[in-house]
Amino acid sequence: MPTALYNEHFGFHERPFSLSPDPEFLFWTKAHKRALSVLEYGLVTRAPLTVVSGEVGTGKTTLIQQLLRTMKEDVTVGLISNARGDRGDLLRWVLSAFDLDAPANLDYVALFQRFQDFVLAEYAAKRYVALIVDEAQNLGADTLEELRMLTNINSGKDELLQVILVGQPELRDLIRQPELRQFAQRVTVSYHLEPMDLSTTLKYVAHRLKHAGGTGEEFTVEAIRHIHEEAEGIPRVINKLCDLALVYASSGEEEQVSVATINELIGDGLILKPFRESLLLTNPRSVVGKAAE
Repeated sequence: MPTALYNEHFGFHERPFSLSPDPEFLFWTKAHKRALSVLEYGLVTRAPLTVVSGEVGTGKTTLIQQLLRTMKEDVTVGLISNARGDRGDLLRWVLSAFDLDAPANLDYVALFQRFQDFVLAEYAAKRYVALIVDEAQNLGADTLEELRMLTNINSGKDELLQVILVGQPELRDLIRQPELRQFAQRVTVSYHLEPMDLSTTLKYVAHRLKHAGGTGEEFTVEAIRHIHEEAEGIPRVINKLCDLALVYASSGEEEQVSVATINELIGDGLILKPFRESLLLTNPRSVVGKAAE
């Protein structure tokens, strides 16, 4: 395999830029530290709703995994990813996240009662319930309002259910809609993960190289600068570019990844950059014109 070849070529004991979320490789940027602190704050303060957002590939899922690894024993946690559906479907997702049965013949009221009984039973056992919803931008306004209603389950003095929403920037836009003002008022704290700047990218690349057994100097500074520009500071895209650059460099028996290597793999069309709505907004004729040709 090319990856095995470049591991041997550069002296790595594992791929430094695997795309799979791995807390062991997590580089704690200032933004990631703050995002994790916000997530932990939501749990410690029993906040009804906590929101963390960020562009695709900024490390949100890795943050969730790190949070799960450090969760205290008095918290019963359920995780939902990519939930979709109409009213009532959310409750089935929630019950499934906590391994609770949700027979098809149960109506909405019965499903809610089953979940409420579970939350109250956990509280009686001196445990709190936390629900983490990943890719929460896929939820509609009605579903978010349904989530808010779930947070109304309480003992009279304690918040028994904490909901943590993690999603793309569209999640923030959704919450800001007028019909969700009650939901927004229940959000105790929110944080948005910004892409990395160049200084952070340089440290990030060196960190992952060293963690995999390298020297941290397998890329020239100019190459990393070019990678940062192409990736727009998004860690996942940086990983893709770095991984492919190592394949190209090792196949060419190069000891260091140069700008020429980056230009070559980009020129070969190995990276498909996502469509940016901002491009259409700033220069609509460039897109329309190409479509008409």
